[in-house]
Amino acid sequence: MKKWYDEEYEFTVEVTGFLRGERTERYCRNGGEIGDKYTCTYGCPVNGEGQGICSKLMTVLFPVMEAVRSGGDLENIGGDGKYSKNIVCPDGCVVFRLTAKKLGGQNFFKGKFSD
Repeated sequence: MKKWYDEEYEFTVEVTGFLRGERTERYCRNGGEIGDKYTCTYGCPVNGEGQGICSKLMTVLFPVMEAVRSGGDLENIGGDGKYSKNIVCPDGCVVFRLTAKKLGGQNFFKGKFSD
C-alpha cells in the first residue's frame, strides 16, 4: 500500500457500554469490551492490537464518517456534538462512541489533487 493523501479527519470509535448484560462472552462476537478503542483515517478502524472493528458495525459507521468528511454536523443526525455520535451495533448489543478530529488536510474531492 502506498498512502499518498493526508486525510482530513481521524476517527476514534470507543466501546462505551452494552445494551444488555455486563460481559462480552456470548454477547459480542468481536469480543468488544468497555474501553476498547479503534482508530482510523479512511481505512477501517483497528485497535492497538491490530484487530479490526466488527464488519457489521462498519456498515453503520461508514455513512456517518462520510457525513463528517463532507462537512456535515453530526448533531443533525442525533449526535451530541458536531464531531461525535453514539452508535449501537446492528446486533443491538454494544454501544460505541464515534468521535472525529479534524487533521487539517484538504477535502479529497475539493483538494484538486489531479490538477
